[in-house]
Amino acid sequence: MVTGSKSNPVCGDRPSPQVIFVSSDFHLVAPDGRTDVVSVTPWLAPVVWEETFNEKLLDSIYMKKNISVVATVFAVGKYIMFLKDFLETAEQFFFVGFRVSIYVFTDRPNDVPHVKMAEGRQLNVLPVPSSNRWQEISARRMELIQKLIEEKLINKADYIFCLDVDSKFHGRWGTESLGGLVAVIHPGYYRDDRSRFPYERRPISRAFVAPGDGDFYYCGGAFGGLIQEVHQLAKTCRKNFEDDAKEGIEAAWQEESHLNRYMWTNKPSKILSPEYLWQDFKARNPEIKIIRFSGVVKNYAAIRPN
Repeated sequence: MVTGSKSNPVCGDRPSPQVIFVSSDFHLVAPDGRTDVVSVTPWLAPVVWEETFNEKLLDSIYMKKNISVVATVFAVGKYIMFLKDFLETAEQFFFVGFRVSIYVFTDRPNDVPHVKMAEGRQLNVLPVPSSNRWQEISARRMELIQKLIEEKLINKADYIFCLDVDSKFHGRWGTESLGGLVAVIHPGYYRDDRSRFPYERRPISRAFVAPGDGDFYYCGGAFGGLIQEVHQLAKTCRKNFEDDAKEGIEAAWQEESHLNRYMWTNKPSKILSPEYLWQDFKARNPEIKIIRFSGVVKNYAAIRPN
């Protein structure tokens, strides 16, 4: 997201700094709020950074709409150890003051910690089978998100965010993040040239993104939007993943590869900067003025089943 060479996708043509992006959902972003980063994409979707939005204005708009927001997390196997911090910090920072339902998919429902939740916020535990491969756990996320929406959320919730449980909130995540289809730029690649993005490059996979194509590299650990938009994303990614599997193909980064393919052909209407999923092991770069949500440092060998 830092300005630089044109080979870096965050440095393409910028709209006039006087432009104010206004979507049909009243998402307001002022590109002139930051000059060190790109805050509007070539297709005029806002890229949300600190100092590019008015939180009081946005909150007042959405409070009147009485919106409801869902978050999903998967706490399977030893990943249950991260759930308490996730839930406690979500209470402090995630859509505070709004109606929120958090759905936890886990194979250890008896180990879900008790966390006191504010009025209008609720925790729902959904049992799922265990797995011997973390790739299978990752693969099933899209299927389970699709079914959750179809069985429980259509016409009952407005927005959904699908988040990694091995993460913590450190700052506000609120109405500035709302949009039709919302993606988060991966903190590991946001300064890199497009040629270095770890897209699935094999044409045999349905997650294929051709060399020279692509906009940004997005996180699989945080995405969301309107219920109907995320349902379509989950349904499509699930089908493509399963069709690949029938042919013995596993994309380079499983669901994240399919997510990036989907976002390439279905442009997100809002993009969240790496503030919305940083990595605790990384030093904060100057353009990162706040870390809102970040993945914790962990030993993958100790927590993954394979």
